[in-house]
Amino acid sequence: MPELPEVETTRRGLTPYARKRRIAALAVYEPRLRWPVARNLAKKVAGQRIERVGRRAKYLLLELESGTLLLHLGMSGNLRAVPADTPRLAHDHFDLVLDSGVALRFNDPRRFGSLLYTTGDPERHRLLASLAPEPFARAFDAQYLWRITRRRRVAIKTLLINSRLVAGVCNIYASEALFRARIKPRRQARSLTRAEAARLVRGVRAVLTQAIRSGGTTLRDYLGADGAPGYFRQRLYVYERAGKPCRRCGTPVRAIPQGQRSTYYCPSCQK
Repeated sequence: MPELPEVETTRRGLTPYARKRRIAALAVYEPRLRWPVARNLAKKVAGQRIERVGRRAKYLLLELESGTLLLHLGMSGNLRAVPADTPRLAHDHFDLVLDSGVALRFNDPRRFGSLLYTTGDPERHRLLASLAPEPFARAFDAQYLWRITRRRRVAIKTLLINSRLVAGVCNIYASEALFRARIKPRRQARSLTRAEAARLVRGVRAVLTQAIRSGGTTLRDYLGADGAPGYFRQRLYVYERAGKPCRRCGTPVRAIPQGQRSTYYCPSCQK
């Protein structure tokens, strides 16, 4: 699933094409996404200028003159900039055609993505209002992480991927951040010391920063705004490396199930 680094990579890639451009048309080929695309959405956005391409957690925010388009890539979606006359591929569901002749084209084989519109404050939208601080926000610091882990018996890995506590850290990056912080993923959150909380904050930020610089992580479907895959997979320390030697100490990496997902860690480096 495209997560914070992949969505941020997409945001950065689309900005030069979209910012300050007017929407010539919205062509919807398949309205049956996670939530149906509103029938009158094309009329609402046509002619509006895109003031800014923003992001909140895993949502792209196209800030228009009179509202905001909220776009989620779903589990396998991508939004890429292509010449508007480019032949469509299977699973291309809509084109946001700009006055430059470029189309922002959304492809999503599973149709779990979404395109919604709000004229209010997007931060108060029902999908965004309950989201926690993001890893790069000032509010997400060692004190915050230490505070939210008190009295919580849940595994620290499970806590990290809870968007109501930390927004934008998914399965891949949680495993990688815990490795960098030398913390076992099954440890109860409340067992973390202040020093460990500080290490984990640094680990989360470091792994997300590196992933963004590498264009995200392509495991199966993800492509950036230019149609290129992300290359952070080559820099993964533990994720999907079960049985392979730890890049730090040589001990075989282990995989365990947590919340119907696989978690990867080094039994020697992580305590």
